[in-house]
Amino acid sequence: MAIDNQTTKVVTGKVRLSYCNIFVPQANDQGVDKYGTAILIPKSDKDTLRKIKAAVDAAVELGKSKWGGKIPANLKKPLRDGDEERPDDEAYAGHYFLNASSNNKPGIAKPTGKDANGKTKFAEITDSTEVYSGCFAKVSLNFYPYDAKGNRGVAAGLNNIVKVQDGDFLGGRSSVNDDFAGEDFDDIVDISDDDDFLS
Repeated sequence: MAIDNQTTKVVTGKVRLSYCNIFVPQANDQGVDKYGTAILIPKSDKDTLRKIKAAVDAAVELGKSKWGGKIPANLKKPLRDGDEERPDDEAYAGHYFLNASSNNKPGIAKPTGKDANGKTKFAEITDSTEVYSGCFAKVSLNFYPYDAKGNRGVAAGLNNIVKVQDGDFLGGRSSVNDDFAGEDFDDIVDISDDDDFLS
């Protein structure tokens, strides 16, 4: 089988986003600005895990030419076990996870219904508060081999994200609604048109 971008590409099932920096890039360990997110995959989602394993295997085959024709003994692979590596983080319990990044801003959207032909329609999400660490999405990934300063392995490139469901914020952040649910705002004055408010 010929290996191309389609054999190393995966569209996940419903996954959860963590450490989500997809609207504004952040510097990685090498000081390079990248967009990225961790992706938590339920261990019960055998179909997504099978697709990722196949795509990683295809990327390994592609990498042999970078790695002197053979697979390195210490090859790093992107998929990790949340129960083993993050035992104190309940969000990672029962999940595998991987980190996906990109030099370019990923496409970020939500489904809005079906068109006349029954195909899903999407609307771009531009509000950075709408997609966050803790929400659920389907994610398009591309796996590729790398060889950087003696580190050899397969990494996950981040293509596109479609938000499918809200979830509890990860990282301790709460929503405005949660923080102020018990507060009384009956005597609040509308300040939106008050030119003197900040002067």
